[in-house]
Amino acid sequence: MPEAIWISFAFGLGLLVKTVGLPPLVGYLAAGFVLSGISAVTEVTIEATDVLAHIAHLGVLLLLFTVGLKLKLRSIISPEVIGGSLLHFGITCAIFTPGLYLLMDLEWQTAFLLAIALSFSSTVLAAKVLETKRELRAFHGRVAIGILIMQDLIALVVMSLAAGEAPSKWALVVFGLPLLRPLLYRLLDASGHDELLVLLGLLLALVLGGLGFEAVGLSSELGALVFGAMLANHPRSQELAKSLWSVKEVFLVGFFLQIGIGGLPDSEALIFAVVATLVLPLKGLLFFFLLLLFRLRARSGFLSSLSLTNYSEFGLIVASVALPEWLVPLAITVSLSFVISAPLNRYSHALYERLGSSLERFESRTRHPDEQPVSLGNTRVLVMGMGRTGAAAYDWLSENERDLMGLDSDPAKIQQHQEAGRNVVFADAEDNTFWQGLHMPALEAVVLAMGDIEGKLIAARMLRHKGFTGYIVAHTMYTDEARKICEAGADEAYLTMSETGVALASHLMDHRPAMPSQTAGNT
Repeated sequence: MPEAIWISFAFGLGLLVKTVGLPPLVGYLAAGFVLSGISAVTEVTIEATDVLAHIAHLGVLLLLFTVGLKLKLRSIISPEVIGGSLLHFGITCAIFTPGLYLLMDLEWQTAFLLAIALSFSSTVLAAKVLETKRELRAFHGRVAIGILIMQDLIALVVMSLAAGEAPSKWALVVFGLPLLRPLLYRLLDASGHDELLVLLGLLLALVLGGLGFEAVGLSSELGALVFGAMLANHPRSQELAKSLWSVKEVFLVGFFLQIGIGGLPDSEALIFAVVATLVLPLKGLLFFFLLLLFRLRARSGFLSSLSLTNYSEFGLIVASVALPEWLVPLAITVSLSFVISAPLNRYSHALYERLGSSLERFESRTRHPDEQPVSLGNTRVLVMGMGRTGAAAYDWLSENERDLMGLDSDPAKIQQHQEAGRNVVFADAEDNTFWQGLHMPALEAVVLAMGDIEGKLIAARMLRHKGFTGYIVAHTMYTDEARKICEAGADEAYLTMSETGVALASHLMDHRPAMPSQTAGNT
């Protein structure tokens, strides 16, 4: 079976480019071009098969399904996300379309679709870079991911229009899909944490979303996205996304292999890719100034923009539907942008240290609400992380402590706590900007109740770095994590399950009836 050999070869090149800090998909694409070159100089026939095309399509559906799992309205309903993404898309198309039309002698429609493909940034690359640096929940990370989700939605609309298929009358059934959400939630709860969870994701993305939407005359890509979005608010949606990540990556190998095997790039394709790469900095600059327009600080605007300074695999997916003859030039363009973007993002903070003084001149005098410096005022006890553990600690402390405050990075959770009468404000412990603007003149004690170990480690280090000498206590599930938290600066780190056991035993001792004393006859 040739596909197995091709995928093995792609794995080898993907592993090779990963060792030098580049995304593996650059290696997958290179593998396709190498195989195409072998076919051109030898008598061995290597061409894309129906099996490879099917694998590629499954990879695209899984990619869109995982995008849908992240499609939470609160992550995109903000002026900087909606306004920044739409303005950038409109300005890019307005500039690129006439430029491509005049310089390359293309038809207006082709130039416009190419401009659309070049307007998108890579969701895969940006998410991986931000996750590696633990900045997905930082303010600039949330802005970047929100803009990417908006771009993905625009790409899906373009693909649906380009396909030009008229839906059947049964397509109206789609409007009733929200009624299935309770059933889907139950299935997700019942699927456990192992292979059933992966199979459920494949069933929803490929069968119900892909084949189901195709059966009623709608785009299979739209179906995969919709079924992912229906589960986005479930507490285990991100667990499902992580479980599908590797499966999706394997299938996407077929997508990039298919492009490379389609033919070697000619001189015109290479020139197009080089020119598009040379104008890549303009894409980042446009994002930067648009984000400053929405009152972001220069630092946040710079870090968000750098994450978005690349071209997108979604541009290739759009081209596969609307401009198949441009797949190879666009694929080389995307690869070159990754070669540039990946190392720049790795050293983004060091770059800002050098450029910050120059960039800060462009900041607005009024700050974005999420970037205002935080002052704890008279707060004496601080609870960081207002999940179940943090909320329980807050409620117990509130009985004896009036100068109490809670911090959390989830705006929806903050609103719930505020409605319940708790003094909780927005802050992200993993965001350096928060620590730079934090004032804590009266603080005496801190409870670290965040869900992830990295947030606790950062908070403990930064509190001590800012000169805090008070008491820091944390909880964790594992002994090795407790040791790391204490090494980072915490005074104590208790094991959650051990403390739960102690609490249960104390309740038993408090409420059980007194045991009758033994009599002499029992001796």
